[in-house]
Parts: sequence; C-alpha cells; structure tokens
Amino acid sequence: MKTKQFKRILPITAFLFAFLGCTSLEEDILDESLTGTGQAELVSGSIAPVYGLLRNVWLHTRNFGLQEVASDEGILPFRGGTDWFDGGKFIAVHQHLMTPGNSLVGDTWTEVTLNLSRAVVAIERLKPEADLGNAEAQNALYEMIALKAYLNMMMLDNWGLVFKKERSNDLSEILRRQEAVDHLESELLSIVDVINNDKGPGRFTRDAVRALLARLYLNAAVYRNPYGTPEFNRQDMDRVIELTNSIISGPYALSPEYFDLFDDDNNTNPELIFALDQRGVLQTEHQRWAYWSISGDQVPRPEFPNTRGTDAVAATTDFYQTWVDAYGEVDPADADARFFKENIVIPDNLKDLTGVTPDNDEDHFFCVEANEFEMDRGLLRGVIWGPRKDAAGNILTCDDGRVRIYPVVNRRTSGANRTYVDHNLQVDFTNEGSLHNTGYRFSKHQFSRTANNCCSFSSVDIVLIRLGEIYLMRAEAKLRNGDTGGALADVNTLRTSRNARPAQTPDALNAIDLDILFRESGFELYWEGQRRTYQIRFGKYEDSWTGKTDADVNKRLFPIPQRAIDGASSATVEGFLVQNQGY
Repeated sequence: MKTKQFKRILPITAFLFAFLGCTSLEEDILDESLTGTGQAELVSGSIAPVYGLLRNVWLHTRNFGLQEVASDEGILPFRGGTDWFDGGKFIAVHQHLMTPGNSLVGDTWTEVTLNLSRAVVAIERLKPEADLGNAEAQNALYEMIALKAYLNMMMLDNWGLVFKKERSNDLSEILRRQEAVDHLESELLSIVDVINNDKGPGRFTRDAVRALLARLYLNAAVYRNPYGTPEFNRQDMDRVIELTNSIISGPYALSPEYFDLFDDDNNTNPELIFALDQRGVLQTEHQRWAYWSISGDQVPRPEFPNTRGTDAVAATTDFYQTWVDAYGEVDPADADARFFKENIVIPDNLKDLTGVTPDNDEDHFFCVEANEFEMDRGLLRGVIWGPRKDAAGNILTCDDGRVRIYPVVNRRTSGANRTYVDHNLQVDFTNEGSLHNTGYRFSKHQFSRTANNCCSFSSVDIVLIRLGEIYLMRAEAKLRNGDTGGALADVNTLRTSRNARPAQTPDALNAIDLDILFRESGFELYWEGQRRTYQIRFGKYEDSWTGKTDADVNKRLFPIPQRAIDGASSATVEGFLVQNQGY
C-alpha cells in the first residue's frame, strides 16, 4: 500500500467517545484517497485508516501505558518533581485509584472506539463489492471483521463490554459477560476458515484469528465473571489447545535470539503472527516502546544526535524480584537470554569506575563507529554507557571520526555534584525514589536506525501476537486441564529455544504449576502490554506491589470515562451507557 498522508472529513456514525451516535470526525488517513475509483482504491482506502491508525491505540499515553502502569511490571513516578506527572494519571492507574476522569483511561477509550468506528465504515464500504464476488474485497472484509473483533476484545478486557454494531447508522448494542463472549466468538468463527493466511504479520490472517479465538477462550472465564473467581472449564481449554496446535504446526518458528523479535528488521522474523507494520517513514510511526523507559541522558543513535530517552516507566522492584527468585544466586543476566543482551562491550581497563567522575573522566572512553553503536537490551541496571555531547550539542568523536563512548552523565537530577546515570533497584513515589535515574529500565526494542529523533520514524514492527505467546497459551490450557507434563514440555520448548547465546540459554524446568507458569509469562512477554491481563487471569491483580496496596476487585475493570457516559446520554437515551461498578 502507498503511504500518502492527507486530511479528510470522514463521516462516521459513531459517537466520538462512546461509539454510539452521529458525528463527523477530522482525522489523518493513511494510504490511497477514499475518493479514488476502482477496486484497488476501494480496498486500500477502506482498510488503511483502520490498520494505519491502530498504532494510536498502542501509544505509550494510550493502551500501552495503561496496561503497563496498571500492572506490577511498570511504575511511572513524578520524575524529579518536574517530569511525567501529567495530572497524576499514571500514578493513579498504578495505584488502582483511577476515576472516570482519568485521562490515560479516557484517551485509550477514545482511540479504541474511534478505530472501531473506522472498522465499521470499512466493512460497509467493502461488503457490496465482496458480495459481487471480488476476492480482494472479500478478504479485506474478513480482515476488517477480525480487526473489529480485536478492538472489541480490547474493550471487553479493559471495560467489560463490547459494542455490537453492524452498520454505521445503527445504534450500538452494549454486550457484557457471556453475551459479549458469544458475540466475539461468532464474529471470529465467521471468518476463521475463509480469511487468507498469506498476508504476512502486518495484516490479519487465519492464524492471527485463531490466536484471537485462543485468547478469547483462555480469558472467557474472566470475561463471564469479571469480579469473581474464574471457573475455567475443559471445553474452553480444549478449544485453546486445538487452536494453538494449528498455529504451532504452521510455518512459524521460535526466534533463537530473543531480541531479534524487536529489531528493525523484525517484519520477516518467523515468530511474528500479527504486528503493526512500521517499515515506511511516516510521522505517525513511533518507537515509544523503545524510548519511553530509557534515560533522557542517553543518546541511543549517535548518527542522529537528537535521539534520546525520556526517563519514564521503570520496572517495579517486585517484577525484578521474580527474576531473582527464579534464579537465586545466579544473576538473571547470566541465566536467561531474555533478561539481558550485552551490546556495549566495555574494555576491561575501563570497567572499574573507582575514583572516576564526570569531572575527571575526559580520557575514560572507547571508540565505535556511529552506525554500529547499539544500546544493551533487556533490563538495564547500574551505570549505563553511551555517546556524549560537547557544550554545543555535538557528539564527541575520536581522532579517527568514530564516536566516543563514556559512562553517561546524569544531567537531570545530579545538579552541581555531577554523577553518572546509575539505574538502581529502588523506585517508588517518594522524592528519592522518583529521581530521574531510579529504577531498572526496559530496553527491549531496538532504537530504530530510521529514527532521527526520540519519537518517530521507526522501522521496528510493534509485535502484538507471536509464537512465544501461543506456546504459553497452550501450556496454560494443558495445565488447567491437568496435563502437567504437556504444560512443562511447552514451557521448556519455549525457554530452551532462546539459544543464540548458549551461555545464557535458560535451563529446562523440572516442574510446573500455575505460579511458575505465571512467572514464565512475565519473563517471556514483559514490556508487551499483556501483564495486566495475565495478572487478572492468574488471580494476582489484587496483590500489593511497589506503590500499590488497593485490593478492590472492581479495579479489574477500568472506569468508563465520564465524558463518554455524558455524551452517550445526550446522543441516545439517558442511562444507555452505565458506569462499571465500584466507580
């Protein structure tokens, strides 16, 4: 598809916040003009807005941030009393003290419902041509049905409801619990046997639909009874096993190098099943998942001196402790290739920083080619190394033109007593625990070589479904069905597949139970926006962790934004959209 960007008033009959009434929205549309003629323009112009702007749903200030900071995985304090307070929205979500006015919750709702409306419009445009037998339009129609179900499943997971809406001039029907599960199941089953399976990870395929169905059946017990104790039945688990068997027997393969899954060229990685394709160069592409957590004093791409991090989310001490508990006296960086990959190889004569400070370290550097510098990956701990700038903002270089790599100076909070960025374990909402350097940092995604600043032009596809998750889902279904041996085999297949660095390949486990499987899901899927869902399903979401003690089961669902409720009442019928209990 082309990557032309333009403005257009797109009439969509979905209320701005509640996906209910009528309005006209001005929005960025990617790809061909919707006013073009011919089948190619119809198909690409219909599906491009839905695919292209799905990335807005997964921004750090939308659903990705919502999932991460609501879980025990990530925490975002008020950095240094100057950065990332944003009205307290991240702190409130982390503490499970959010209200219907929380903008992190509200902005996520808005983006999901807007994209739902785009999907409905796309389905309406494609269906007449599909009914005439146009194969390209037919498959595009199936993709939009899948994408609508994907977005509605996000609504169900976050707010406990789905919107049933077949035509843009229909009034949405709000479904909850079993009705919501049944509707999503019927939508996905209607296309699973007819959708193409050869579009690549940037488009919905048969196996991506199978994966969504497996997710639905695995979480169905939670969706049917969101505030109670889930009752996982054998029928659902058998369906998960059947679907994951089909995917695992397909053309996919687990990536020997774990971090290859999140590199610039990951679009061709055989583990990917569904991802946001970011191989163009558009302002709407982003690498928030890469830069959001890392130090604002780090320059991840010295060939582009304006690239940087933002000192936002850090790993909670509790999430880090799960790695320590698993490996005991062995450093998790040595025990598990998913925890850390060393890319910055510091010469032995420079490793000891005793007596070395930013005031006397002029000669304490080594040299690399600018386009060969790569940050370490995984969880970053301790003093970090990277390029340094002079007073004029120029990258310091060696005599041969290569880039100087120093310990990174903490310019944000060390003040006159300059120190290095030293990511320590303790991070919390106290003044000391909120400084810019506190907390171990997520560096899972490569900082793209197409980036010329901190935010845009990333070629790293954002991975949404991959084979590693499929193995975890099958293992869980087997374990809940009583097949401990089968579950253990699946988890060990996954662990030992990460063998590109043999010394760090995780050993096979000797035993498995639900607690160990939950721990393994964290090791495999961290910083991919799935932790909250796993916590709820495994009964961990009411636990206490860094900065959070609230144990209210009502907080398993987010509050419906008050602006959506007010808008729905004015656009339809008073009381049409009812607030979730506990808010």
